[in-house]
Amino acid sequence: MSDLALYRRLIRQARPYWLHLAVLFGVGLLASPIALLNPVPLKIAVDSVLGTRPLPHFLHALLPATVLGSASALLAVAVGLLLAVAALGQLQSLANKFMQAYVGERLVLGFRTQLVQQAQRLSLSYHDSKGAADSLYRIQQDASVIDKLMVEGIIPFITAAITLGTMIVVTAKLDWQLALVALAVSPLLAALSRLYRPGMRRQHRHIKKLESSALAVVQETLGALRVVKAFGGEARETDRFAQRSREGVAARIRVALMEGRYGLLVGLTTALGTGAVLLIGVQHVRANVLTLGQLLMALTYLGQLYDPLKTVSKKAATLQSYLASAERAFALLDQQPEVPERPDARPLERARGMLEFRGVSFEYDSDRPVLHDVSFVVQPGTRLGIVGATGAGKTTLISLLTRFYDAQRGAILLDGTDLREYKLADLRRQFAVVLQEAVLFSTSIADNIAYAAPGATREQIVAAAQAANAHEFIERLPQGYDTEVGDRGVKLSGGQRQRIALARAFLKDSPILILDEPTSSVDGRTEAAIVEAPPGGPHGDHHQPPAQHGGALYGDDQDRARPDRRGHEPSGRVALRPSPAGRPADPPHPDAAPGGPAGPPGRPGVAAAQP
Repeated sequence: MSDLALYRRLIRQARPYWLHLAVLFGVGLLASPIALLNPVPLKIAVDSVLGTRPLPHFLHALLPATVLGSASALLAVAVGLLLAVAALGQLQSLANKFMQAYVGERLVLGFRTQLVQQAQRLSLSYHDSKGAADSLYRIQQDASVIDKLMVEGIIPFITAAITLGTMIVVTAKLDWQLALVALAVSPLLAALSRLYRPGMRRQHRHIKKLESSALAVVQETLGALRVVKAFGGEARETDRFAQRSREGVAARIRVALMEGRYGLLVGLTTALGTGAVLLIGVQHVRANVLTLGQLLMALTYLGQLYDPLKTVSKKAATLQSYLASAERAFALLDQQPEVPERPDARPLERARGMLEFRGVSFEYDSDRPVLHDVSFVVQPGTRLGIVGATGAGKTTLISLLTRFYDAQRGAILLDGTDLREYKLADLRRQFAVVLQEAVLFSTSIADNIAYAAPGATREQIVAAAQAANAHEFIERLPQGYDTEVGDRGVKLSGGQRQRIALARAFLKDSPILILDEPTSSVDGRTEAAIVEAPPGGPHGDHHQPPAQHGGALYGDDQDRARPDRRGHEPSGRVALRPSPAGRPADPPHPDAAPGGPAGPPGRPGVAAAQP
């Protein structure tokens, strides 16, 4: 993406804050008149106190005759004007600093909020391929440059251009030849900037990728710290992080050398211009074209003339890092989800619960086929257990059903309608899911259960916990339902976390309940209680599916479905998946039902599980 295209996007991004940016721009413009006043006290001291030249016209009209005739009084005026200009400069700098911080922080917050929303909207396949650390780096690090580009980049560039124009006009009025010589270095500065910018941008892009990679190592290590400690892998993980970081250090050193060379050339170019102006200016003083005070004023203006040029040139180097970050952040915003919602998607209030997989095939990568031509039907009110070897695709069925992914071929129907025709939010409200790995948030137990229904009362939360056989252990905790569970529920055991996840699913009261090996981390007593939980948990309006491992699945009142990746029967029954013992299972009898005993009509429930 070109610099111009990036700046256009940044301006559009900052459009909601145009009023704040206008105030910041106005405060920045005050720097120009203050800069014009800076050399005036020096000129008065040289030309009017030490010499006999008259004061500038605006001061001559303001001061009384007694002051104009006294060298001491004029010196006092020069000192007073110096202090006043310095005070005005500091006040302007303070106001500018405050507005930069205020506007910059609001810009960053708004941009980060957009990125967080976008990261959640993207399909799981994007995060599977990129990793969570990449999105985290873009949100936390790359997004923070928007204030530097807008507040420290675009606005200072505009104010610097205005200051530059003002200084050119004032210097030209003093001596047009000096102004022309001073501006002769501008093409050289522009050529240097154009030469170095592309290389610096490439280097900064590379640095961002390396930093994101190093962050991924830290996140992975801390997320699996128990495994790292259990296998004594601390030194290996530290070495892995250091190796990734060393690559970043080398890249940053290279870009620092590049920026140093660029800064050196910019400094030498402006010094060349200053030397040329000094040479010509001294000759003009000797020829009485300029006074000494005017030459000193011209040199001061020259310094202020070159400041914007150096700002524009040197910031061009610094801005390449910011622009590389902005590119990455906008790339995340531009990413389209692989599971899109159709513009004409239909709403769905509450499903009856009839599910059908019709010739479904799916693969995560072209060389990783998972499901092939899978077909089966689940009637409303059915309790269905799916068993099979690890990697057979059971969790994938759940991911397709909830549209975390879309099948490459075939269709999945809910109540006779393709899932892709429903609004995503409405579709996912039809499912309460308990994943194989219980996921909790770092809040209280009550908040974790109520995550499924934010407006739930304490009585409803307790009822859901009782249905999941979690109420007893929660009550034994010092703070009960207000107990903080820690990061990812680390303060609770695996079984306790899974029971809270079950309670959360019960509270959601969705028409279809999906359990992915829900009893793998609980004891036999708790497993039996979960299996025998009343239909629909605390609400009783749909079936509670059975736990899906060991004897809980293979009880006398449960049929077994072992779907194979490749085979299906015309009746929709799932067939031919290896049994947990590792040998092929016999296909079900043609008259066999695909699920266990059905509950009351119109009360759907489905369970999928891992072995």
